[in-house]
Amino acid sequence: MTAAAMDGEPPAGTAGAGTAADLAKPPVNEPREPEQFLMQTPQGNPLLLSHTLQELLSKDSVQVELIPEKKGLFLKHVEYEVSSKRFKCSVYRRYNDFVVFHEMLLQKFPYRMVPALPPKRMLGADREFIESRRRALKRFINLVARHPPFSEDVLLKLFLSFSGSDVQNKLRELVQGVGDEFVTCRLATQAKDYLPADIQAQFAASRELIRNIYNSFYKLRDRAERIASRAIDNASDLLLFGKELRCDHCLSPSSALGSDTTPLPSWAALNNNTWGTLKQALKGLSVEFALLADKAVQQGKQEENDVVEKLNLFLDLLQSYKDLCERHEKGVLHKHQRALHKYSMMKKQMMSATVQNKEPESVEQLESRIVEQENAIITMELRNYFSLYCLHQETQLIHIYLPLTSHILGAFVNSQIQGHKEMSKVWNELKPKLSCLFVGSSSMPTPPLSPPEGNFFSN
Repeated sequence: MTAAAMDGEPPAGTAGAGTAADLAKPPVNEPREPEQFLMQTPQGNPLLLSHTLQELLSKDSVQVELIPEKKGLFLKHVEYEVSSKRFKCSVYRRYNDFVVFHEMLLQKFPYRMVPALPPKRMLGADREFIESRRRALKRFINLVARHPPFSEDVLLKLFLSFSGSDVQNKLRELVQGVGDEFVTCRLATQAKDYLPADIQAQFAASRELIRNIYNSFYKLRDRAERIASRAIDNASDLLLFGKELRCDHCLSPSSALGSDTTPLPSWAALNNNTWGTLKQALKGLSVEFALLADKAVQQGKQEENDVVEKLNLFLDLLQSYKDLCERHEKGVLHKHQRALHKYSMMKKQMMSATVQNKEPESVEQLESRIVEQENAIITMELRNYFSLYCLHQETQLIHIYLPLTSHILGAFVNSQIQGHKEMSKVWNELKPKLSCLFVGSSSMPTPPLSPPEGNFFSN
């Protein structure tokens, strides 16, 4: 891990994140076969990534949309239309297709950040759950489509472009008998030569750093969700406020000021038609409150799409890094330690057999097992270094994604500016119309639009 990476900066060659306009129009890249990717001769140190955030985002843009539910003989199922800008096609996928794709990615790339899938709900799923899962699947497939090794693999190409009905079997066939990335990568056995001497210490430090970043962004996401939710709640209150000012078919005739039909006694009005004029004016004002509600809804939806979803995308990426670290410790590292322990026990058995002058045949069998175990340890050691090699690259990938923070904050600020600007315009258009509420008597002056200083209700 480079010093820049440890300080929270992207590695050399990752400085430019691109403008928002650049990100909005990613160029279409033509897919390459995985064999081409594997046979390329690395330039310089293959451990170092040279991608920028703009390059990652421009690899592909994948949309995941719900299509109408289909009823089978016994169960309903949800289907998705998955559209890839890179492959210029749309395919239909079910949740279980994503599950198999996810399993094959883990099988082929056990030492890479494979994002988690949203959970499967066994019982009836409501609209909110289905929409939440659609968003999560969209984040998953976009992170995969932009991941350097995944984006060049035939698994992704098949998932995003194969239109047959047996996509799950096709995915399994691609992985069957091929081996994982350690087997197919020509640099796997040389990974140790590219790693820094203090890789274990750097791995521990990076893991702690990513954990802290995750915790901070988790809190930011929760706050952003609450802000977006408040905008939606504000819209609902503004709409109800407007309904109280007019006659609405959803309300009983006597529940809105503008539609109140209660007879007004002559002794109360004293031949003054203020109340009748006021009711008519209140009906007209409700239009602006409905417009204000619509603007508030738009702002809330924009914050959900441009801020909350981008924060969730980054959290998904950080979580996949945490999962990878856990797989490293519980997987190849643990197996390596167990193999060493088993080898140590075999050596003790060999020494004991030699001292006790056991049968030559049993000693030869034990020697053969020790040789096999030594070979297994060598392989596991190489896998352990390759796992650390991949972890080093995945850590760099996290830092390449860090400038996404500026895009998230920019989207948040823009949504606030635009939202307040549009609502302010409606409020300003509403303000002059308040004067009509006090028309009715030429001798009655128009009161100020804000109360005077001091106690408004003082005598």
